[in-house]
Amino acid sequence: MSISLTPGLLVSILLLSAMMTRAQQVPTDGHFRLRAFQLHQKLNEASSYRGLAWRNAGPDIISGRCTEVAGISGNRNIMYASFATGGFWKTTDAGEHWTPLFDGQATQSVGCFALAPSDPGIIYLGTGEANIFRASLPGVGIYKSIDGGKTWKHAGLTNTGTLARIVVHPSNPDIAYVAAGGHEWSYNADRGLYKTTDGGQTWKKILGNDDHTGAIDIAMDPSDPNMLLASTWNRIRRRWSDPVPEDGDHIYKTTDGGATWQVVDDGLPETKFTGRIGLAFSRSNPNVVYASVDNHTPKREPKPNELDPYGRPIQVIPYGLQVYRSDDKGGHWTRVSTEDDKLERFAGTYGWVFGQIRVDPRNEDVVYILGVPMARSKDGGKTFQVMRGEEKESDRTHGDHHALWIDPADPDYLLNGNDGGVVVTYNGGKKWKNFFRKIPTTQFYNVTYDTRSPHHILGSVQDEGSYMGSSAFTYGSRDTAAKGWATAPGGEGTIIAVDPTDPEIVYASSFYGRLMRSDLRLPDSIRSKKIYPKKADDEEVHRGEWLAYTMISPHDPQTIYHGFQYLFRSSDGGNTWKRLTDDLTRNEKARMGRTPYAINHQAITAIDESPLRQGLLYAGTDDGMVWRRNGEGGPWIQVKKGIPQQAHVSRIVASQYELSTVYLTLSNRREDDNRPYIFRSRDMGLNWESIAGNLPPAPVNVVREDPHRRGILYCGTDLGVYVSKDSGRRWQSLQANLPATVSVQDLYVHPTENKLVIGTYGRGVWVLDDVLVVQR
Repeated sequence: MSISLTPGLLVSILLLSAMMTRAQQVPTDGHFRLRAFQLHQKLNEASSYRGLAWRNAGPDIISGRCTEVAGISGNRNIMYASFATGGFWKTTDAGEHWTPLFDGQATQSVGCFALAPSDPGIIYLGTGEANIFRASLPGVGIYKSIDGGKTWKHAGLTNTGTLARIVVHPSNPDIAYVAAGGHEWSYNADRGLYKTTDGGQTWKKILGNDDHTGAIDIAMDPSDPNMLLASTWNRIRRRWSDPVPEDGDHIYKTTDGGATWQVVDDGLPETKFTGRIGLAFSRSNPNVVYASVDNHTPKREPKPNELDPYGRPIQVIPYGLQVYRSDDKGGHWTRVSTEDDKLERFAGTYGWVFGQIRVDPRNEDVVYILGVPMARSKDGGKTFQVMRGEEKESDRTHGDHHALWIDPADPDYLLNGNDGGVVVTYNGGKKWKNFFRKIPTTQFYNVTYDTRSPHHILGSVQDEGSYMGSSAFTYGSRDTAAKGWATAPGGEGTIIAVDPTDPEIVYASSFYGRLMRSDLRLPDSIRSKKIYPKKADDEEVHRGEWLAYTMISPHDPQTIYHGFQYLFRSSDGGNTWKRLTDDLTRNEKARMGRTPYAINHQAITAIDESPLRQGLLYAGTDDGMVWRRNGEGGPWIQVKKGIPQQAHVSRIVASQYELSTVYLTLSNRREDDNRPYIFRSRDMGLNWESIAGNLPPAPVNVVREDPHRRGILYCGTDLGVYVSKDSGRRWQSLQANLPATVSVQDLYVHPTENKLVIGTYGRGVWVLDDVLVVQR
């Protein structure tokens, strides 16, 4: 297969590459990401492989995190849904079939959208998920469609990072308001509340004057479009900590369309203890407005040995979610929720993820709050009852709720968006129907394989646990010969390793490195055994990363390596363990959080053993440390000369062709750094050289050698997938028929079936069956 590279296209690529080189000083900027996307597109146009056909291999049993939903009042056939990393989708047949409308744009990360009330064909769409999970992806501003999502135009706010809410004027679609949360991991001045009066051609910041505090929600008075409430949120996420409450989380009110504002906090908790605030007016009585407040005021002392859901000692017990009501359009607030114990853990330990509240359009006393469950109050927010689906697969709902649309003309018709996807009820929640099998937006952290034929793909999935399915399965196919997807051992955050001599034996962690060995021949209730190494008296509490690394030695399937801040080895399949290292991280106490905000940090995230020499080991950490040991009993040597400091090591790959060659990728997305870090060493890590070459700038998640052809490398980034046929000097796009951008978290070429498989964070798993075309 060959496609000519025209002089014009070559010049475009060279010019864009030069622009990216000059722009290296602002790698967090949204304009930087837009230029990277343009270069990514040019590479795909010039690629010899743009005619390849990736096959969507599923899964078909779960979607991904949904960030916003909307219907059309009076027409139940049309629904819209946006996804954290899976794009923007529409159905015109009540959910039987869904179509992606945003696949050609610069990101699949959608934080919010709004249909113009006066013309639902006009859609404003905000990119960049505002829920700021550990794996959320940044946006590139706002887009607008005037034809129901068929075509899109970028409409500015490029450097806002995350967009949380859009409100469009009820009769003038040229007037819209946008709540911008700002960058996730760094401060920036573009956060705040924006307004356009010319349909998105220009924007004016009307609220916000610092680089710490963004806007997180907007509510418009149903009786007066010039009267709005907006909530602000002073927040940043650290690699070692979820957002910690800081002063500046206010509710503001305007009565003149945003020309002037006043703080309306009377009756609310002290802002130094508050977090995210959600807002909702009552349509039936616009004097009434509700606020959901993530209240971190200390509530009580922890009980003896009380642990959080992840098994960590608790240091702070906050009130959690509280509901406040105003009967004078936000002038004064009164706490109405009374069930403190019930709501203490309503949002788990991560209330900053939710913050959504809705009011029945016909009854001011019927209120919905969204958290880990979804709940409804019929007494003005005093008490709440959890709403759940049925056990039947098609009728079940899901945990972690982020979106709710209520039909203004029929309050029994509700659309809900959660971490599993989209669900609907037509009878006020008595019965639900989900579309989990209809929208393939699954968020994979990684993928691996076994030795069956056809082989199984295994991977861990955001908020779902782990899944496995046949590589022969095709999403949407009615062919029942290929086995579909099912649950696999392991939690949502795990690296999975399969015994190469027995595909029934699987190693995976429940969470934060709590490793298990599972035998798939046994019933689910007894198939898994905890085998992780226990803390010794001379060790600190084990710190396992979200994706604590586990690998099986290529020389002995009974030899297992497992990483906390220490590297451990088992020679008997995990029954016993030997610690091989001291703490391999920087172990900086100032970069460790406290519960309930703490995130395990300074831990091992990559391990590899040379397939050419047993005992030649490499290890990397999430704080940029890289180590090598030449053989059994030898010393561990730091090998990080020439690489960025403190960057998260995403992969280390020891070459199967040259003993002294090793590859390294780093993802510095957790510092809002979008430069591509991919390195090769020819002297076992003593010196590193960048092989990023012409790669479009984006965090790099994985690199692999082709197991059949020397010199061929594959890499996955937050933009897509690429191949080099000259050991990294030049890269070509393998995007082909994939969405224009998709975050490729992991990939492999199966050693016997010779299929290239990628795991994406937002669009499931894809298989390239004809990888021979690339290997020629």
